[in-house]
Amino acid sequence: MKTPGLSVLIPLFNRAVAPLVHALLAQAAAWDGPVEMWCLDDGSEEGIKELNRPLAALPGVYYEELPRNIGRAAIRNELASRAQHSWLLLLDNDSLLPDERFLARYAAACAQAPVVAGGTVYEALPPSSSSLLLRWLYGRQREARPAAVRQRAPHGQLTLNNLLIQADLFSGLGLDESLTRYGHEDTKFGWMLRRARIQVHHIDNPVLHDGLEPAAIFLRKTHDAVRNLVQLYRNEGLGADTKLLRAALQLQRWGLGETVCIAFKLRQRQVLRNLLSGRPSLRQLDALKLYWLLRELAA
Repeated sequence: MKTPGLSVLIPLFNRAVAPLVHALLAQAAAWDGPVEMWCLDDGSEEGIKELNRPLAALPGVYYEELPRNIGRAAIRNELASRAQHSWLLLLDNDSLLPDERFLARYAAACAQAPVVAGGTVYEALPPSSSSLLLRWLYGRQREARPAAVRQRAPHGQLTLNNLLIQADLFSGLGLDESLTRYGHEDTKFGWMLRRARIQVHHIDNPVLHDGLEPAAIFLRKTHDAVRNLVQLYRNEGLGADTKLLRAALQLQRWGLGETVCIAFKLRQRQVLRNLLSGRPSLRQLDALKLYWLLRELAA
């Protein structure tokens, strides 16, 4: 019995993806069924578009440019609406394949569950630029987890990057397009899967994250993610089981939220200097996120 077809969905934003697309094409035969790739540009700079436009001439690759940026959740929903096959493989545009058996491992695992998560890894050696160290450290220590660890909380450890999912299931749930800022689209999607009692199977089939951001940009995105978390909590009661929100709510119950914010504000500059330095501390990042969250909850 042949495996149903696979649609690989890659949202593009200011990233040339020819290496990723060509690597996927070279492995397409490992998926025992038809394979297509959809690459939608979500408002990239003209120079990047010029680099990606030749993708449209490749067999089985569909490249299009949207007239304006529609955001992280909306672009994935749009990609899914155009897919023609029964399975979707969601990939970020800053991913690289680990080896030549990436699609083969997914083909072997798709019978295990309607959702299969492959994970992410980061380079073993730190980047040469100190501005990239915070993002690299966070990725290595907080995001790069083996399948056995992720499977302990399968819905909570889910990320939209490198996710294989049945097309009907993804389209039926969809991503929350009200989360227009960066962060927690995948968190909410994991909650939706858990609520629907959809099995998630984690495997060791990681992509290599190849898009480290300078610390200042990463901190801005992290702040946006904190705002999204508060939005989900206030509007839908979601997120109270996350470690960060649990801590903030406990401090509020003890009447200590404002006190903690005042105390942290006195050392905020020192924390930011550390996070932008060549020796960033993730504990300092956690403290900053808690401060941001307490301020958002009090607003």
